[in-house]
Amino acid sequence: GKALFANSGSEANDTAIKLAWYVNNALGRPQKKKIISRQRAYHGVTVATASLTGLAFAQEDFDLPIARILHTDCPHYYRGAKAGESEEAFAARLADSLERLILREGPDTVAAFFAEPVMGAGGVIVPPATYFDRIQPLLKKYEILFVVDEVISGFGRTGNMFGAQTFDLKADIMTLAKALSAGYQPISASLMTNALYEILLAQSDKLGIFGHGYTYSGHPVPAAVALETLKIYEERDIVAQVRRVGPRMQAGIRSHADHPLIGEARGIGLIGAVELVRDKATKQSFDPKAGIAAHLVRRAQHHGAILRNMPGDVVAFSPPLIISEAEIDEMMACFGRALDDTWTMVKEKQLA
Repeated sequence: GKALFANSGSEANDTAIKLAWYVNNALGRPQKKKIISRQRAYHGVTVATASLTGLAFAQEDFDLPIARILHTDCPHYYRGAKAGESEEAFAARLADSLERLILREGPDTVAAFFAEPVMGAGGVIVPPATYFDRIQPLLKKYEILFVVDEVISGFGRTGNMFGAQTFDLKADIMTLAKALSAGYQPISASLMTNALYEILLAQSDKLGIFGHGYTYSGHPVPAAVALETLKIYEERDIVAQVRRVGPRMQAGIRSHADHPLIGEARGIGLIGAVELVRDKATKQSFDPKAGIAAHLVRRAQHHGAILRNMPGDVVAFSPPLIISEAEIDEMMACFGRALDDTWTMVKEKQLA
């Protein structure tokens, strides 16, 4: 394949949108331009990528989304499943819903489908095992490009080098950032398959230059850091390290699943989350104004662990890939203390 470099995940996904539009113009399909993303997705904050992002904070006050951007269901079984519905049935229903959207809009108007293997900023949402097995044949059937956003899941986070390997995804375009340089320098990439590149090459004379690129695209300093980062991933076998310690973190997160505050404990590899609820039986959330997850994160920091709160009272774990099992145990102990502190506060204020 070929790569186009940029500075951030937002820019890499923006480039992917333009690639999808350019390719369809090259193929004489000027109507095939709509992009489908998902509720709770996070793909960036440029005008176009904030439109793909399926979270209110990225859109509400900016008059977004722009035209031609559509959203389908979020594959969150805990929140989205009907009573008695199995994970397989839930995945099948979401695939049917996507196909109905494609047919309603007209397959000849839909250019691409964007997905994160694991939804990151949307709350660390791991899809059901059969979800992508159901989705991918539809994309093939209707000639819709599959853009896999690996900005968070790329470079070992899920226990494989890429999330696409973990979930057996066949991407036409893959976007990378963050861990490409381990966060030390701003660099991102939009990778395309050889097949896609051949289309660009064959049609470019007819269409004219692919007029896209940034001042700092492929800047030598971030590029050198990225090359060194990739070397370290290989030399230190970081993927094997994640496979070794990931189960310890997942077990640690799930060990708190019975706590009265936790509705769901979830994750894969070295990314995970808990969703805090007011009522476990009904899955009723707290009033967002109560800031329960933010309180827990502050208490965790007090006890020595840096966690992140997300919309919907989700608390996320995404430690350095080199973390040891002993450090995971320490992080979980800090989290446990913060959880108990938060439960005490909730009871004192009679919030549950």
